[in-house]
Amino acid sequence: MSDTTIRTNPDVILIGAGIMSATLGVILKELQPNITIEIYERLDNAACESSDAWNNAGTGHSAFCELNYTPEAADGTISPKKAISIAESFEVSRQFWAYLVQQNKVVSPDKFIKSVPHLSFVWGEKNVDYLKKRFEVLQSNPLFQDMNFSTEFSVLKEWMPLVMEGRELSEPMAATKMDIGTDVNFGELTRNMFNYLQTLEGVTMHFNNEVRKLKQRKDGSWRIKVRDLTTGQKRRVYPKFIFIGAGGGSLPLLENANVPEGKGYGGFPVSGQWLKCTNPEVIAKHDAKVYGKASVGAPPMSVPHIDSRMINGEKQLLFGPFAGFSTRFLKNGSYSDLPLSIKSDNIIPMVIAGIKNIPLTKYLIEQVRQKPKDRMNALREYVPNARSKDWKLERAGQRVQVIKKDEKEGGILEFGTEVITTNDGTLSVLLGASPGASTAVSVMLDVVQKCFKDQMKTKEWQSKLKVMIPSFGQELNANPDLLAEVRKNTADTLGLN
Repeated sequence: MSDTTIRTNPDVILIGAGIMSATLGVILKELQPNITIEIYERLDNAACESSDAWNNAGTGHSAFCELNYTPEAADGTISPKKAISIAESFEVSRQFWAYLVQQNKVVSPDKFIKSVPHLSFVWGEKNVDYLKKRFEVLQSNPLFQDMNFSTEFSVLKEWMPLVMEGRELSEPMAATKMDIGTDVNFGELTRNMFNYLQTLEGVTMHFNNEVRKLKQRKDGSWRIKVRDLTTGQKRRVYPKFIFIGAGGGSLPLLENANVPEGKGYGGFPVSGQWLKCTNPEVIAKHDAKVYGKASVGAPPMSVPHIDSRMINGEKQLLFGPFAGFSTRFLKNGSYSDLPLSIKSDNIIPMVIAGIKNIPLTKYLIEQVRQKPKDRMNALREYVPNARSKDWKLERAGQRVQVIKKDEKEGGILEFGTEVITTNDGTLSVLLGASPGASTAVSVMLDVVQKCFKDQMKTKEWQSKLKVMIPSFGQELNANPDLLAEVRKNTADTLGLN
């Protein structure tokens, strides 16, 4: 080993400078100000991959409009369980962001969060029947009590004029609407939080630094090898706790860590593309996030939506995303990512999951083969009068769906967010995609509870958590008065009225 190798002993290292690492870093520094943290990111800036505004939907995922969170069972019933859980998690995120704004730790909330109605839109008798049942199931819950439903053409035209322009009353149509929906620029929020973190003593950020090797030593401690991609400088880091939130790069690092809890996990990469509107007159006509029903076999990140966004201070209009297949695990990754991730312990679960998800394979093949005409036809299902000259294709983000061992199934494909934590609590790894960023605070609080168990039992940490998140330890869907209070306070602070 060269004598020029830098050695450090932080309490915590965070791998990946996305929304998850930023959230965990801020939470830990708020709970324990003297904790030391080092952050390592292989790119030259924070939030350049999954958290970047162009690489994700930007929807404050609160289950108001995403139909994939309320699937219809074979007997016609609709369970609200997942939708309620996600809605609760987003309320937790809003409380944490509001706390940071109130304390002037994060500034200018108008740059990262905006009010925008969330709509679900369907057509055809069967889909209208489904949406009505979904509405009835959800609206009975306090989290969704402000939801509206309509099949009236005039009402739908008022809610989403661009979508209804050029349509005729040829078949049944319906929509639900939640006015308290939000558009979130997770890239801006992430960079804002890292800017705050870097002002604190004991926090250092290292861009253009790639973690090359993780090894747990016999005494339970870790040794991390890092290389500066610009200067070639080597580092040896000896942290007490590691969090890996590197998007699609998390799986290779989990495999590199070689821990029992990580055995059997694989990943299936899915790429994305948007149709971006270039006509300001068209962009001005739409002020909502309108989600439809996904195609059979489509992953959650590919639920079609016509989406009003604010990115870098400019109003944008996107449609998609269109899915594709790439062997890369990151937008800035390597084509060898998938082949190199296949190991002896995960090949069987991956093969079994592949066999059991033939519709997904078929869907991705169809998406890859799409021509510009096909994408425009898909867009015209939502914007009938769309003109090709007003839209251009843009590359979106890269996601890796989780494949894991299952005792009964052999291998299953997970479409949600998965956190793997070692039994000793020294390593936590986040895999998966949607709803991801919107639930970051709840997910990271779960990591803290599992990996900092003794500290979580102290009055100091418990008290501080209730300051940061007033509803901490309580279920909002079971407490309408608290929910109303929390929503009003966060809306006032974040400028969402």
